[in-house]
Amino acid sequence: MSLENSERRKFIGASFSAVAAVGGFFSLVAMKKTWDPLPSVKAAGFTTVDLSPLKEGELHQITWRKKPIFILKKTADMKADDNRDVIVDGARYTVCIGLCTHLGCIPSYKSGQFICACHGGIFDISGNAVFGPPPRGLDIPPFKIDGTKLVLGETSPEFEKLVKKA
Repeated sequence: MSLENSERRKFIGASFSAVAAVGGFFSLVAMKKTWDPLPSVKAAGFTTVDLSPLKEGELHQITWRKKPIFILKKTADMKADDNRDVIVDGARYTVCIGLCTHLGCIPSYKSGQFICACHGGIFDISGNAVFGPPPRGLDIPPFKIDGTKLVLGETSPEFEKLVKKA
């Protein structure tokens, strides 16, 4: 085999390798794009709740990502909890996912407590576990405060601060 043929084979091999690498890269990029959720799906993950019409002491329940969300505007005589309360426009709110952290039952709100009838779990007005088998308090959904509105599904410094404390 001549030196010229050897150089030609090296060049063809290097060219083939370069084309294969570029093709592989673009294939990976295309696969990643197909795995990303569509913008319409991402937008469906956010729910905006206007807190201004809520009355003190009244539980407001909505659904976010097929989960019940409890929003309670606290009255002045309800115990404040700086580790879990969401403060919007000077008012304190309990905002939590309404699923018991024991087995996922939906607690009911009775006389200032969230009570899970399935196994006797009791959560206080702020969502802290106070009795029974639940291993922790009710989970806080990711949120962002936008004026008097609460945007569920988006994280914010307020949410990060509460999650670290709770």
